[in-house]
Amino acid sequence: MLTSIAGEAGVSLSTVSKVVHRRHDVGAATRARVEELLARHGYVRPGEPDPAAPRQIIAVFRDLSGPYTLEVVRGIVDAADELGVGVVTGTTGHRSISQWLQECVALDAAGLIIVISMLAEEDQRRIVEQRLPVVLIDPLSAPSHDIPSIGVTNWSGAREAVQHLLSLGHTRIGMVAGRSHSLAGAARLHGYRAALEEAGISYDSALVRSTDFDFEESLLASLQILRSDDPPTAVFAASDAQALGVLEAARHDGRDPERRRHPGDVDRRRLAGLAVGPGPPADRHQPSR
Repeated sequence: MLTSIAGEAGVSLSTVSKVVHRRHDVGAATRARVEELLARHGYVRPGEPDPAAPRQIIAVFRDLSGPYTLEVVRGIVDAADELGVGVVTGTTGHRSISQWLQECVALDAAGLIIVISMLAEEDQRRIVEQRLPVVLIDPLSAPSHDIPSIGVTNWSGAREAVQHLLSLGHTRIGMVAGRSHSLAGAARLHGYRAALEEAGISYDSALVRSTDFDFEESLLASLQILRSDDPPTAVFAASDAQALGVLEAARHDGRDPERRRHPGDVDRRRLAGLAVGPGPPADRHQPSR
C-alpha cells in the first residue's frame, strides 16, 4: 500500500515512511498530500487504533451491587481504557439478555460481556448464528461450546477448601451449597464430595443444605445443620455471602450461655472450622433472563 501511495503522491517510499512515522524532515505540502492519501486508502499506523473499528463494549450484570460486581467492572474498565475502548454497563433488571444482544448490534459494539446469567437457548442460537462477539463470565448454565466463557476453578477450589478442613482434623464437615441449577454451585458440591471420598469419609446429605448465594438463606440453613442431633465440627460455605450466614448461625447457636464469652463470639466447640468457596463470582449466581 505504501508503495502505491508513494507513486500517487509522486514522492519516494522513504518520504512516505517519514510521514507515517511523523518525522519532521518533510515539507508541509508534501506531508499534507501524503496524509490525505493515507487517509483515503484507510491506512492505520502501527500501534494506533483503527478509526473504522468499533470502540465500545457492553458489560451486562444481574445488578451493580456487591464487591464482586465492583471488582469485575473495575477490571473491564481498566483493560478497556488501556485499549482506548469505552464501556457501557447495564443490568438485566429492566432489559433481557435478548434486548442487550439487540443493543450490541445497534451500537456496532466491539463486544458484549455477560456476567453471571442464564442464557436461553434462543439467545445462544442467535449468538452463534449471527457470530455476535459475546463472552460469558461465570455463566449459570453450561453454554454452547461455540460461545467463549470464563469461570473460576469451582471444583478444584472446593476440593482444596475441604481438604484444608480435613488437614485440621475435621471428619464431620457440613456444606452450605448453591442451587442445583447453578453451574458453579454444582461444581463446588462435587468438589466437596470428592475431597470427602478421597479421605474415605461417606457423604452425609443431612449435613448439606442448598441455598441461593446470599446471607439470609444461608443463615437459616446453617442453623438447621448446627442444631441437628449430630452437628458438624466444620462447614464449607460455597460463597462469601454464605460464609457470613454460617458465622452468624454459629454466633446465634450458643444455646448454653456459659459457652460465650461475649455476644460476638463464635461457639468454637460447636463449629471449629469454616472454609469458603474458591472465589466470589458465585455470590451473585441467580437466574437472569
